Amino acid sequence: MSGIIGKKIGMTSLFNEDGKNIPCTVIQAGPCSILQVRTLEKDGYTAVQLGFDDKSEKNVGKALAGHFKKAGSAPKAKLVEFHDGFSDAKVGEEVKVDLFIEGEYVDVTGTSKGKGFQGVVKRHGFGGVMQATHGQHNRLRAPGSIGAGSDPSRVFKGMRMAGRMGGEQVTVQNLQVLKVDQEQNLLVVKGAVPGAKNSYVIIRKWN
Repeated sequence: MSGIIGKKIGMTSLFNEDGKNIPCTVIQAGPCSILQVRTLEKDGYTAVQLGFDDKSEKNVGKALAGHFKKAGSAPKAKLVEFHDGFSDAKVGEEVKVDLFIEGEYVDVTGTSKGKGFQGVVKRHGFGGVMQATHGQHNRLRAPGSIGAGSDPSRVFKGMRMAGRMGGEQVTVQNLQVLKVDQEQNLLVVKGAVPGAKNSYVIIRKWN
C-alpha cells in the first residue's frame, strides 16, 4: 500500500456524464519529500518516511533539524511512514499527485472535527424522553440509569455516557478519485473526508 500526505482544501461538487451533481472533496496532495528509507537489515522493517508542508526552521528542534539536513530537505510539518509501495525509493526524491489515476479508489485518514464535551443525545443518538410529562422536570435529555444496584455494584466499562466528542483518527475507505491536477498537485475525491479545512490527511492506495 503506497500513499501520500495531503491537506484538505474544502468541498465542492462536480457534474458527471449523466448530469448528476456529485459532492466531492479537494485535497492538496503533495509534493512530499522522501526523508528516510528504512530497511530490514538496519531497522528491522521496510518503510519510507515522507515529509509534507514546509515549516520554519526556528520551530524545529535540533534532533529533527539534523534529520532534515541529512536528507537534504527543508523542515517539514508532517511526517508519515508508508510500509509498502515504494520499492525503489531514494532519499531526496519527491512523491507527487501523479501517483494516482482517475477512477481508482483510495482510503483517506484524518482527524475528525473536535466538538467538545457533549451529552448522550448528541454523542450517541439517545432519544431522550421526547417532552414527556410524569415528573421529568428538566431532565428531557438525561442519560437515565447507567447500571444496577448492589449487583454488580459498579458501572461497566464502555457504557455510553457524556464526554469528549470528535478529535479522533478516522479513516474513510473506498473513495473514488474523480480528478487529478498534476500542475497544482490537487486531488478531487468523491464524498467527504474527515477533518476541518487545512487539516492534514493521509491518502493511501492499494497497489
